[in-house]
Amino acid sequence: MITRRRFLERTGILAAGLSVNKLPSPQSQVLPTLDPERLSPYVDPLLIPVIAHSSGFRPSPEDPEVQLPYYRMAMRQIESKVHRDLPATRMWGFGSSSPGPTFETRSGQGLLVEWVNELPERHFLPIDHTLHGAEANLPEVRSVIHLHGGKTPPGSDGYPEHWYVPGKSATFHYPNRQDAAMLFYHDHTMGINRLNIYAGLQGLYFLRDEVEDSLNLPRGKYEVPLLIYDRFLLPDGRLEYPVSPKPKAPWVPEVFGNAILVNGKLFPYLDVEPRKYRFRVMNGSNGRFYRLSLGKLLVFQQIGTEQGLLPAPISVQRAVMAPAERIDFVFDFSAHAGENILLRSDAFDLMQFRVAAKGAPDTSALPPNLRSIARIPESHAVMTRRLTLGERLDLVQQSMGMLLNNTPWHMPVTEKPILNTTEIWELVNLTEDAHPIHLHLVRFQILDRRPFDTFEFQGKGTIRFTGPAVPPAPSESGWKDTVRADPGLITRIIIPFEGFTGRYVWHCHILEHEDNEMMRPYEVVSAGGAP
Repeated sequence: MITRRRFLERTGILAAGLSVNKLPSPQSQVLPTLDPERLSPYVDPLLIPVIAHSSGFRPSPEDPEVQLPYYRMAMRQIESKVHRDLPATRMWGFGSSSPGPTFETRSGQGLLVEWVNELPERHFLPIDHTLHGAEANLPEVRSVIHLHGGKTPPGSDGYPEHWYVPGKSATFHYPNRQDAAMLFYHDHTMGINRLNIYAGLQGLYFLRDEVEDSLNLPRGKYEVPLLIYDRFLLPDGRLEYPVSPKPKAPWVPEVFGNAILVNGKLFPYLDVEPRKYRFRVMNGSNGRFYRLSLGKLLVFQQIGTEQGLLPAPISVQRAVMAPAERIDFVFDFSAHAGENILLRSDAFDLMQFRVAAKGAPDTSALPPNLRSIARIPESHAVMTRRLTLGERLDLVQQSMGMLLNNTPWHMPVTEKPILNTTEIWELVNLTEDAHPIHLHLVRFQILDRRPFDTFEFQGKGTIRFTGPAVPPAPSESGWKDTVRADPGLITRIIIPFEGFTGRYVWHCHILEHEDNEMMRPYEVVSAGGAP
């Protein structure tokens, strides 16, 4: 059997002796890459993205008598300083920034966003025209925006093939009929999604509700968003995207940059008071996982995941985050007055907190109970689907692709859940990677993960478990929209399909995988539809 590692070594993508999870850029071996360790750390203050403001009201698509706030968000090429000692970096952003402005809205209060493409006609990152949806006959620059985690009608979900070119726009309706949570918006264009997000097309979206308000958690300037992502930077500040040794097929399986940015800054600092703070953290990397910690493994309280609050705070010293996962945590700096504390991910220092000697009185709270979350009984599921996560290696063409359920994107839809029913999806990971799997439209709960014999399954198509089922960690006990499917395990999730009928997608959120066939459409149908 040719393993993925053997394939990467044979094609020159993986240098001998290096981990698959530390793939270098072949181009970075010949170009002068930036060494971030040579830069002075903690000289730039952390930037907090500005709040998006509406520019009037427009009729709701659901009821023309109802007027909804209307936002105009323009995608543009910008220049951004990521560090005091580096020249400005060319990026793509919303308005004048990357990350883009943050939306602040409330549960049940819908809004309209006109996403306007004002980008250049040519892409500045390397397009692989051999990928489905990125063929050479298509315009280089295209975009469509997806609200990740949003319960949105299908026409406003950002379907990957519904892209539009510079000079065009699309207006999307977000009903916001869901619990308080931190969502995010990002490009979702077929075949070049990884490039458009890498260029900077992402931002945050906060939903609030009365349950969250009643808890008196830290708020205002004491609630801090942290959007973390890695990039390759050159000493002149240029953004570099790694490529394979094949000029006509530059796609690489994953990207791990040499610089990790927080809210668009490299090694920023934040002045804090000796009191409780709430941090809303998002992994915006293409492929990098993080294991976040504070200082020398200080204990902090995780209070939420992607789709909102946990039932109760969880004491943790590290938080693992796959791409697109979010965590919500509270940390009390009161015992650290006058200290400097680092936010880290294993060996990487990300940012510094500078704790003042004194601060204003802390009137916020961290209650022992946060939100009631009923576990969904497995008996509520009307169907169980077994879906594989696999890889396709073509040693003749020296190419590699990813597949969900061994089915390319363009094949007919095979998953058709019925609206207002519940299903169990078994994610059978046959690869050597952990894959963060995201389903559009819905939220779900993790049931368990269980090891199985992958060779027997690939040879005979039968499941032989090699160990007991492991329930989700307490930090995963809330509502999720992205789940880490680990190698050699079957990850089971239980999903209520609520909200709308129509076509959506599910995919791996390692963006290089998503762009190379690890994405499939699914369709929510009415009760008369076929499953």
